[in-house]
Amino acid sequence: MQDPNASTQEVVDATQTVLDKLTGWLESAIALLPNFVVALLVVVLFTIIAKILRRFLGKALHRTIDNQQVARLLNSVVYTAVITIGAFVALSVLQLDGAVTKLLAGVGILGLALGFAFQDIAANFVSGVLLAVRRPFKEGNIIETSGITGRVTEVNLRSTIIEQFDGQKVYVPNAQVFGNPITNLYDGGDRRIDLPCGVSYDDDLELARKVALEAVSKVPGRDENRDPDFVFTSFGGSSIDFVVVFWILSADDHAKYLHARSNAIMLLKKAFDQAGLNIPFPIRTLDAGDSLKELFAGRA
Repeated sequence: MQDPNASTQEVVDATQTVLDKLTGWLESAIALLPNFVVALLVVVLFTIIAKILRRFLGKALHRTIDNQQVARLLNSVVYTAVITIGAFVALSVLQLDGAVTKLLAGVGILGLALGFAFQDIAANFVSGVLLAVRRPFKEGNIIETSGITGRVTEVNLRSTIIEQFDGQKVYVPNAQVFGNPITNLYDGGDRRIDLPCGVSYDDDLELARKVALEAVSKVPGRDENRDPDFVFTSFGGSSIDFVVVFWILSADDHAKYLHARSNAIMLLKKAFDQAGLNIPFPIRTLDAGDSLKELFAGRA
């Protein structure tokens, strides 16, 4: 039969162990109380710094970055980074360096895993940020990149949206835009039009030059501050080839560019007809050979 005194002693010992633990924890908490206060002050201080930095950085990014979505995201990233640093400092004040080390290691491993899993998304995001900072083009500009030409309607965190001249919208990944050559065709400034043509070998070349320059000078919307230019380029198969060059004002509309080019072609053709100048068709000379010549001669 179990001794009642022994059972009572076990209960007393267990209770004493629990009390000792609680007492130890209380003493540790009291000893760390100043550290708790300091840690709390650290968190409050870093929170204030983060808010002040977010306010001033938001204004600066608003002035320097056109894409406000990217600006807000960068601002949030900086704010979160400052708060995170404050949390780590507070944990160090509480003498939880081991927990901080393990947490940093876990964050590093998680970040590495996410980096491999979402490397395309990360590349597009970083490229979008760099495009927003460097600003090789703005929304509304007409650009050519990766074989796509059109007007930029939006630059978001993942892609650049380009509206082609046929009305179709193409979503080009930012990494592809950033990693390839970008031609900003025009952003509201003047644009040059090169119009290739040719004149017959029998015609007066100086007359052709004079007539062509007079013709393109009458194109509506031409920049009159820039004189048109004319250069002969080569001896073609059926004509002497040339290029006549002129500028149009405020080429912010592709339709205006197309109409200016069309008007120049019509004016040039009309002027050549009036001056008696010919724009030859392609001419090919066929050599039939001696056998065919003899055959045709025999039939004659």
